[in-house]
Amino acid sequence: MARINSHSNLRSLRSVNCVLIKMYSSRYLKGLLGKLYSKKISVASAFKALKNLPYENMEFARLDHHRAFRKGFGEVIYCENKTPDQVKKITNVLLKRKSHLLLTRANRHLYDFLKKDFPALKYNELGRVIYLKKARLKNKKTVLILTAGTSDIPVAEEARISLEVMGNRVKTIYDVGVAGIHRLLDKVPEISKANVIIVVAGMEGALGSVIGGLTDKPVIAVPTSVGYGSSFKGIAPLLTMMNSCAPGVTVVNIDNGFGAGYFASLINK
Repeated sequence: MARINSHSNLRSLRSVNCVLIKMYSSRYLKGLLGKLYSKKISVASAFKALKNLPYENMEFARLDHHRAFRKGFGEVIYCENKTPDQVKKITNVLLKRKSHLLLTRANRHLYDFLKKDFPALKYNELGRVIYLKKARLKNKKTVLILTAGTSDIPVAEEARISLEVMGNRVKTIYDVGVAGIHRLLDKVPEISKANVIIVVAGMEGALGSVIGGLTDKPVIAVPTSVGYGSSFKGIAPLLTMMNSCAPGVTVVNIDNGFGAGYFASLINK
């Protein structure tokens, strides 16, 4: 029985490899489009076949040019631990494809380096985000971003720029944490008007639960690494948010403003 399963697995693997080879051949692609043109296959079948195509091998990176097709938004460049030259080459390829450009965790030095060749680039220094242009506003519904403190604003700005580049309407209310909760209570009408809410908080991270208890809208909580030693560089607010007793609160990783923005954009569609 073991031998039969082994042969079966081998045949399955060969079958998968054959499919992958076919998928990336121009003959296969032309044949697929020909079948679609002659109505031998449906639009849905062609869409399914094309959904995983293609990517570009740059040796140090494999750019997924079909991500916008599959996901609604293209590749985002995470800049930390990449060399300026690597980021420049990736940027150049994406711009040739007329893609929206979003580079996260980028410092001023990298921005100055890239701007020499790509003068249209913009930079949000607080959020450490380089971007080319904001998408046309696709949705009139608002994503609201709240921060507990001023020190949480850099993560919130990463979320804000990400959302705006993806074509969302964004509003921000900063420094309304629970240490002075009266600063928050008069904002309840604005909170209730939002379609999605992102809450960015460090220290103990209690603001996520408070907002979750005030609204029926989805809340995305972002723990930050802001705080004294016992906050353990964001672990304490992360656990607070994950253990929230307020329903409707979900949590992303520590300092992950981009992840919160992306998720909020998906909801806002």
